[in-house]
Amino acid sequence: MVESARRRWLLLAVVSAGLLLITLDNSILYAALPTLVEELGASSGQSLWIINAYPVVMAGLLLGSGTLGDRVGHRRMFLTGLVVFGVASLAAALSPTPEALIAARAFLAVGAAAMMPATLALIRVTFADERERNVAIAVWGSLAIVGSALGPIVSGLLLQSFWWGSVFLVNVPVVVVALVATLVLAPGGGADPGKHWDLVSSLLALVALVGLVFAIKETAKATPSPPAAGVALVAAAAGGWAFALRQRRLPDPLLDFAIFRNRAFLAGVLAAGFSMFAVAGLQLITTQRFQLVEGFTPLRAGVLVAAVALGALPTAVAGGATLHRIGLLPIVAGGLALSTVGTVLVLLHFDSSMPLLVTGLLVAGAGLGAAMSVASSAIMGNVPVRRAGMASSVEEVSYEFGSLIAVALLGSLLSAVYSATVRLPPGTPGEARDSLDAALAVAGESADGGGALVAAASEAFDGAYGAVVLVVAGVLAVGTVATGVLLRRHGPGSALSGPAPH
Repeated sequence: MVESARRRWLLLAVVSAGLLLITLDNSILYAALPTLVEELGASSGQSLWIINAYPVVMAGLLLGSGTLGDRVGHRRMFLTGLVVFGVASLAAALSPTPEALIAARAFLAVGAAAMMPATLALIRVTFADERERNVAIAVWGSLAIVGSALGPIVSGLLLQSFWWGSVFLVNVPVVVVALVATLVLAPGGGADPGKHWDLVSSLLALVALVGLVFAIKETAKATPSPPAAGVALVAAAAGGWAFALRQRRLPDPLLDFAIFRNRAFLAGVLAAGFSMFAVAGLQLITTQRFQLVEGFTPLRAGVLVAAVALGALPTAVAGGATLHRIGLLPIVAGGLALSTVGTVLVLLHFDSSMPLLVTGLLVAGAGLGAAMSVASSAIMGNVPVRRAGMASSVEEVSYEFGSLIAVALLGSLLSAVYSATVRLPPGTPGEARDSLDAALAVAGESADGGGALVAAASEAFDGAYGAVVLVVAGVLAVGTVATGVLLRRHGPGSALSGPAPH
């Protein structure tokens, strides 16, 4: 019994290491982006796709990979994903052009999509005791935040001594160790060869997501193209409609929409999406702002946003440990409400008080940590074991979708507000209006250092930063209300599970 318990917790450590790699690569480029733009000569559009190629492809493939895991076994999916992830990391590290790096990031996403649902599904089938499983999922969920927060720090540390490719090369030794440990610890079996896996559904989901991202990016541009945005939106709508229609006709759909009838499950999905939207959005724009406006090094900017993870860790573990007594409502809706307060603190003090800014990040992280860890329990605890792969895929899609929309929407919004509000000194080249990076490059080429241009560009960027943080706070407030309504019967002393769909 003791040996069995040890193996369970060792397996948790292994699959959590896999999740850490996946979430680390979601955020590892936030602090490295200015260096990448300079050394690879990437345009502003290419720089956003260098980041977005990873979550777009991953989110499009996640539903299919979860169901495929139910068919071939989650252990096999995890091992396959590790191998692909390791090879793709090497390709990314050696990319000679922005286009090659975007392709390598998409390949990384294939490995991540194979691994991610398997991590949570393995926990679901390994931890039979509900309280143990709640703690295990809370640890798993907290690492999603830790990985996101560690990304900028790891890249900052590596960039101090190595070239930009090291931010990908660091994955390889972790992949090797995780491969060996998984072969020893992960349970075999669990495959259901009779379960159908539908590649067409995965491709339709991918079309819908890529179209949506293109539409968001085009709409948020300073000078949008209505025809391009319209075509992308039509593609997104057509892909989504065709996907939903196909699921209703399949005997084994990638996504059974009936599982969303469970209010606790739906609240967990929304909480995961809202939380990752806030985490990704705050990290992306804050690391950019403090590097470009305040002159922080990538490492120092990464350490600053790590305050989110520092605040999240204790509440994530505490939430999972006390869920059976406190219930879902206070932890999920209360956590999102607390994160809203923290985000407002960031909005009010990002340019005036570093202690209050850090306090705001800590408070936001505390709320997000609680909500995210318990959201995982709400999702996995409200589906039958035979739907473990599907449920874990839905959760991962909600995480990736939140992160994806944050980067696509908030990154584009940041650029659009900057371009629309910057007041360039007379005679300044027009490219300085495209981004703060471009303005600083133009200023560096001028004889007098471009002091007036730097001041004007920094002021406009701060205005754009404030607008984006306000959007994040608004989204968190909406999430608080939505999950509060859905979980109104899941207060202290209530059962974790609601009526399960058939």
